[in-house]
Amino acid sequence: MEIRRDDLTAIRHEIRTHASNAWATERGYEPIYSASPRSKIVVIGQAPGRHAQDTQIPWNDASGVKLRQWLGVTEAQFYSPDTIALLPMDFYYPGKGTHGDLPPRPAFASRWHPRILSLMPAVRLTVLIGSYAQKHYLGTSAQKNLTETVRAYRDYAPDRIPLVHPSPLNFRWQAKNPWFETDVIPALQTLVADAIRSGLRTSRHR
Repeated sequence: MEIRRDDLTAIRHEIRTHASNAWATERGYEPIYSASPRSKIVVIGQAPGRHAQDTQIPWNDASGVKLRQWLGVTEAQFYSPDTIALLPMDFYYPGKGTHGDLPPRPAFASRWHPRILSLMPAVRLTVLIGSYAQKHYLGTSAQKNLTETVRAYRDYAPDRIPLVHPSPLNFRWQAKNPWFETDVIPALQTLVADAIRSGLRTSRHR
């Protein structure tokens, strides 16, 4: 059966009008995510920041710049849903807490991600950024903490890869774990390039 973009459009409308998101709709917030039936890669992060919510552009900050460098993609590729889908664990900015932004709502991804992902049959790689995404998608196969999960990236390849958040605030973590830049990033870029090439080959043979 052909998968139509209208299916994803209908889900977006449901998200906007769902009772659990009424507070966001009342404030004029739109759900911040992107997806396409042709997406080759899915990037799953935590939740949009305030600037992303205000501008309606996901990863619209220094973290997004660093993430694109890690992935080895251009800005155009990153923001093309036919190449990369951006599905955070919550599609709305959760607000400010005592120690930074609040976490994504626990039930949000469970409610909406399966329906969206079921309409994305071309996905070859899922990039899991941060502990919330990793715990949700890796379950018991996640290691005892984020560092060990990222260090074990080979265990999840070639269809998944865990990453630390690309926030500039994580510079101390990266300094303590130089293997991330020397080992994980090259492997990530290879997986990303392979996923994109695989999708191009599939498109040519349709």
